[in-house]
Amino acid sequence: MTITKNQNGTCVTLNIEGRLDTITAPDLEKEIQLLGEAHSLEVNCKDLEYISSAGLRVLFAAHKSFTKKGGMTITNVKDILLEIFDVTGFRNILNIK
Repeated sequence: MTITKNQNGTCVTLNIEGRLDTITAPDLEKEIQLLGEAHSLEVNCKDLEYISSAGLRVLFAAHKSFTKKGGMTITNVKDILLEIFDVTGFRNILNIK
């Protein structure tokens, strides 16, 4: 997995490429923890191919953290990943656009 960070003031966009799974989820978690001063977060999933339960856990934790600030949005989610969000119920919890 590759993570690219773009920051515009207190808004941060993380572009995720590859697979978000048990092996790579800790990398995303660390990257999100380093965003202490950010008020809002966009997670761009345009190039994300797969997400496991470990990846969902990281996104949910980030959602909880950024809800207390300016919010978190997940964007550009492929249909195959939307199915995972639907089946797990995360589509009703996370802000997916």
